[in-house]
Amino acid sequence: MKLILIFSALFGAALCLETFVGHQVLRIKTRNEEQLKKLQFLETLDHLELDFWLNPSTPTLPVDVRIPAHSLQAVKVFLESHGIEYSILIEDLQVVLDREKQDIVASQQIERSSSTFNYGTYHSLASIYQELDNLASEYGNIVSKIQIGESYEKRPLYALKFSTGRGNRPAIWLDAGIHSREWVTQASAMWIARKIASDYGNDPSTTSLLNNLDIFLLPVANPDGYEFTHTTNRMWRKTRSKNSGSLCIGVDPNRNWDAGFGGPGASNNPCSDSYHGPSANSEVEVKSVVDFIKNHGNIRAFLTLHSYSQLLMYPYGYKCTPPADNAELNTIGKAAANSIQSLYGTTYTVGSICTTIYQASGGSIDWSYDYGIKYSFAFELRDTGRYGFLLPAAQIIPTAEETWLGLKTIMEYVQDNPY
Repeated sequence: MKLILIFSALFGAALCLETFVGHQVLRIKTRNEEQLKKLQFLETLDHLELDFWLNPSTPTLPVDVRIPAHSLQAVKVFLESHGIEYSILIEDLQVVLDREKQDIVASQQIERSSSTFNYGTYHSLASIYQELDNLASEYGNIVSKIQIGESYEKRPLYALKFSTGRGNRPAIWLDAGIHSREWVTQASAMWIARKIASDYGNDPSTTSLLNNLDIFLLPVANPDGYEFTHTTNRMWRKTRSKNSGSLCIGVDPNRNWDAGFGGPGASNNPCSDSYHGPSANSEVEVKSVVDFIKNHGNIRAFLTLHSYSQLLMYPYGYKCTPPADNAELNTIGKAAANSIQSLYGTTYTVGSICTTIYQASGGSIDWSYDYGIKYSFAFELRDTGRYGFLLPAAQIIPTAEETWLGLKTIMEYVQDNPY
């Protein structure tokens, strides 16, 4: 075991990768408001360097948190002294990360020898962007690659446009990877891209969809963050913009939209993973999507992929008032969740963001809904916490397959119910 730890430390140092040797992920269950408040207090103690994967929001929901080795004893003593129940989800995070890295390297060797893109593994940004070119070339009759802007570090923001018609037809927006460490979302988006392209002309439902609607798919909404998760820190969530007056980097791009900006569930601390940024749309990655949607003018659905928790949510997050279309959105969400469950039995919880998880302001689907895009939904993909953000590559394709069924159910409803 010692040799493995030494190797992973050297391997990390050689690649400039941040290492997580001895870090544990705990699942904490609170029984009442008093225990919840203790956890929320723990969240404020910056010196512990805790990384909350699922935040303390209500006593009914579990809390998942990554704890650095140097803070483990203090946190466990704190929890035990207050009678707060916890279990260990991940014993040593670095062991899981090393396994993930080995899988990627092995898959790359196979890909190099076969010159094909393996949709069942995790890929670098360069590899994803290359595959977007391949898809646009292979399915040139319905797929084109467009650039909707560029990131803070000047990486292009590429989307695929799926279209069989001319002019400004009604369209569906789909994005993934706004939080960079949620790798199963970018991977699922790539599988879904090929699925849409290859099903046109073969699957009656997809054929009908593309005969009536355009689909825009942005597979990597936060390319700087995604690149950083591959080169430096696998657990990175935010953008990579510099914050004036702070050494801490990045803004949470899903707290940066102009929807209740700066309200509950977003932090004004630049060092926080949920920092909302200096102003709404301060992040060029967010502003690029906003500008694209406004300029297009005919987007009828806004769909976004996150992980993890197996949730299908609609507005609102920045307030707990039900949206005007609450009943309809709930019905659509439940139909989509049933479609997801029909394949592998994966269960999704459906509801508004506020009632399903917690209040969170500055989110994308709140903005899109308030902008007038009625069919606005956020998916939280697999799993419910066993692996969290480190979902094994073997689950990518099953996740993408079931997610596509849910997405298609919503898309068919959009097609049949114009507004």
